[in-house]
Amino acid sequence: MWDIIAVDISGRHRIKGGYYMVCAAAALTVSANHIEKVRQIKILPVWLNLAPSLPDVVQLIEDTANQLSFEGTIVAEKGDMYNKPLWVPESMFTRAFKYQESIAERRAIELVHHISLSARNLLINELQIEA
Repeated sequence: MWDIIAVDISGRHRIKGGYYMVCAAAALTVSANHIEKVRQIKILPVWLNLAPSLPDVVQLIEDTANQLSFEGTIVAEKGDMYNKPLWVPESMFTRAFKYQESIAERRAIELVHHISLSARNLLINELQIEA
């Protein structure tokens, strides 16, 4: 078993003249096929006036992961990093980073995807931010 921080960002499309994004990070212990333990989950919403760039995404992920009192490799989908080769985002993070590889890491990404999307939808509704 090993420790990871699975991350996902929802909302990288224009809404109300800007970009309302929510990053979800989950501190997990995983085995090859399963999420063994969920230790912590954090979300962080952010509003950007300009389209998010890779450095913006890396900063949002790092800010969200830093809310966790947990060490682990940050795991994300390649698409969240604009399909860049691993060495590009890896060189930008201050902690270990990788793209998902195992079944458990894929399940972890699915978990945080549901969290980020649901949290974003809830916040858009509560803050009355409409498309």
